[in-house]
Amino acid sequence: MEDETQQEQASPAVQKRVRDSFDRQGLMAHLGARLTHIGPGRIHVVLPARPEVAQQHGYVHAGATSAIADSAGGYAALTLFNEDCEVLSVEYKINLLTPAVGTHLEAIGTVLKSGRTLTVCQLEVYGVQGDGQRKLVANGQQTLIRVTRPAE
Repeated sequence: MEDETQQEQASPAVQKRVRDSFDRQGLMAHLGARLTHIGPGRIHVVLPARPEVAQQHGYVHAGATSAIADSAGGYAALTLFNEDCEVLSVEYKINLLTPAVGTHLEAIGTVLKSGRTLTVCQLEVYGVQGDGQRKLVANGQQTLIRVTRPAE
């Protein structure tokens, strides 16, 4: 049975703020990543597998895998912050469990603890086949810092 929090949607205002920020990320656009779920404390980022994100053996490159995991966690944290706050990664650790294969990868960032200054997220990346079969290819943990958005 699927966890109910996986289906819960963030408010329209939070979804807009997250999408607007994600759309300003040059790396995510360059990789071809997109947001597929924005929930309170939970974000899904999908990356199509294609030659431009592959390493020499044809697997999705660890750098691309890590980048979408980092973004998923960061935006998961952002969903819980006030609109005058931003988020920056302080550190993350990712374990590459198996070669990243599939029609696409799906990174899921989930907030484990949101604090006044630091937030900790769980990171999961799945390789997804065309038939929907999923395999965990990477997992990790991330620490983020909440920062006040500079005045415009």
